[in-house]
Amino acid sequence: MRFFLSLLLLSISFTVTARQKGYDFNARCQQAYEAIMQLRIDDGKALLEAEKREHPDNLIPYFLDNYADFFPLYFNEDPAQYAAKKDQRNARLDMMAQGPETSPYYLYTQAAIKFQWAMVRIKFGERWDAAWEIRKAYMTLKDNQRKFPQFLPNNMLISAMQTVFGTVPEGYKWVSNILGMKGSVTQGMQTLQAFIDSNDPLAQLFRPEGYYYYCYLKLITENNADELWQFIQRKQLDTHNNYLFAIMVANLAVTKQKADLGIKVLSDRNTSGHYENLVFQDYLMGLLKLARQDDDAHVYLERFVTNFKGKFNVKEALQRLSWYYYLHGNMEAANKYRNMILTRGNTEMDADKQALKEAKSGKWPNVLLLKVRLLSDGGFLTEALKQLQAKKAADFQPIEEKVEYAYRMGRIYDEMGQDDKAIPMYEATIKVGANRPEYFAARAALQMGYIYEKRNDKAKARECYQNCLNMEGHDYKNSLDQKAKAGLQRVG
Repeated sequence: MRFFLSLLLLSISFTVTARQKGYDFNARCQQAYEAIMQLRIDDGKALLEAEKREHPDNLIPYFLDNYADFFPLYFNEDPAQYAAKKDQRNARLDMMAQGPETSPYYLYTQAAIKFQWAMVRIKFGERWDAAWEIRKAYMTLKDNQRKFPQFLPNNMLISAMQTVFGTVPEGYKWVSNILGMKGSVTQGMQTLQAFIDSNDPLAQLFRPEGYYYYCYLKLITENNADELWQFIQRKQLDTHNNYLFAIMVANLAVTKQKADLGIKVLSDRNTSGHYENLVFQDYLMGLLKLARQDDDAHVYLERFVTNFKGKFNVKEALQRLSWYYYLHGNMEAANKYRNMILTRGNTEMDADKQALKEAKSGKWPNVLLLKVRLLSDGGFLTEALKQLQAKKAADFQPIEEKVEYAYRMGRIYDEMGQDDKAIPMYEATIKVGANRPEYFAARAALQMGYIYEKRNDKAKARECYQNCLNMEGHDYKNSLDQKAKAGLQRVG
């Protein structure tokens, strides 16, 4: 009898202990989250270990451990680190499932862990597993949203996913169709906007993460660069002490013709030893400095291709290195890096695909057009226009160079706000280049869509966006289609 009584007491004790596990996002966990979101990973982990020792039944530190693993894996793409860490996914999901189902964190933490591992799996070539992981995360969040509609972090992740689903290019549409994932750019961005503007305490807690999603999705779905920079300034995003924000702004600067700003942000950031070491910064700095045509651009690109252990962006970085030496007249080095494109990296990104295609072609770009491209990409429009205005289309012999000349002229006028001069150049680009493999005509159609959308001529904007989508077999197809689809959703 005493034996069975002891078993009963042990069972009761175990049940009580199990019930004590919970999700306490207390002040120390908030400090750890803030440190990790600034990429002060070790500082954040130290706080989490202290919390685990003092409150062993608090599950939030184990949830935040996933953030601490996510950022280095996502940015550095180190296969050895991935092999060492990937078993943590299931362990952490099991840990989160030990909490009370009555808490909104019960499903939210599981969904966020799945979402983060989906992003990591993409980087390591596990595309199908990543797609299913995203679906699981999305369905888990929707379930949590039904149970806890006032729990705003649900909205942050769901809106980000909805926005991306709404712009899935045709080349990947089969994935979203099979998985049953649909989205809306307008609805997703409106929900995300409401989240980051909310004064709800939980929205304020997760706001740095919300800002990160918002800025990148704004970049994907809209063409209004000025509005994006105004948002960054208005919210006073701390790019000095927040390394994640510095990387984000520099990445946006690469895409939105702001080389000077991107270089300044990366140069001025806090470089103390408390921050994670991201090789990805060298890639960004190299692109920005090459756009400005700095003499030391190759230093950063070479450091990236030497130290980076992943596969994304590698072919593009090697292409930029080959361009650097080509423009400096060092064909031995130019050919060395071009040949490396054939064996290094992968072609998951459109820019990497284009780099491989150029390397296989054996052709080198027109020197003047390449310089103008880089200057224009960096936002140095006056100098780019000055160099191009000294020429006319007849000065270029190959048809692809004539098309590029028209496109570059149009793009420079466009970025300078001279729409009436840009449109005829874009139209000339489309007329000659619509059935060619270069991306110039498709991008010209997209840019014309932006111009007409800005003028509130929705019918003409729709026509241009659809024209972009209709063009086949050109470089950057997926990324341009994604932007065109977003445009069609905006104009209705």
